[in-house]
Amino acid sequence: MSSEAIATSPEFQALPSNGAPALGSLAPSHSSALSAADDRTLIERAQAGNRAAFEVLVQRYDRQVLRLALNVLGSAEDAHDVYQEAFLKIYRNLHRFRFECAFYTWIYRIVTNVCLDHLRRRNTHPEEQPPVLRAVSSDDRRDGDFFDHQPGTGAHSDPEREVLGHEIGREVEAAFQVLSPRERMVFEMRHYQGMKLRAIGDALGTTEETVKNSLFRATRKLRTRLERLR
Repeated sequence: MSSEAIATSPEFQALPSNGAPALGSLAPSHSSALSAADDRTLIERAQAGNRAAFEVLVQRYDRQVLRLALNVLGSAEDAHDVYQEAFLKIYRNLHRFRFECAFYTWIYRIVTNVCLDHLRRRNTHPEEQPPVLRAVSSDDRRDGDFFDHQPGTGAHSDPEREVLGHEIGREVEAAFQVLSPRERMVFEMRHYQGMKLRAIGDALGTTEETVKNSLFRATRKLRTRLERLR
């Protein structure tokens, strides 16, 4: 789901705009100026009711949010649901952000809570959940398979290598399933989002030492499961 989908959703449209221009109604020069603005400027404008400023914020962070949800939940459908729910919560609570921490830390705190709530609902009512599959579209995968980035080894250029790449991918996905939700979040934030341990702790509402222990356990579990790939 894109930022445009959030912008056109009934829930978003029902939120007050305080007279700000509707999303998509700005002139190109105005839109370009917003895109070049820093987070603080955009946040302050969005807090004043400027929906266009909020959409620029969504566009800046939507890839990280979707990837985090996808890796934690293991389902593209669930990840998109969490993506939309999280950004609606961010919009509704933006007036409470007081610049006491980094904006991305505040966002991740909301996203991780939504992910954990979703997992709790899934565990409470498993019969209502669709099968969890890692069939992710090319738009969701973003980065593609490792071998797609190698010279002369794109899709269909070497069938044997392509099969090997998919097998490795399945092994990695299976290894991730042995991690707890919190371990998956910590591993994702550290190694894929590049966040510092203290920032991860702030986002998860825990200490840096706890994050370090979770990361150690996650790494040990993954190393054990992936030993046979050597």
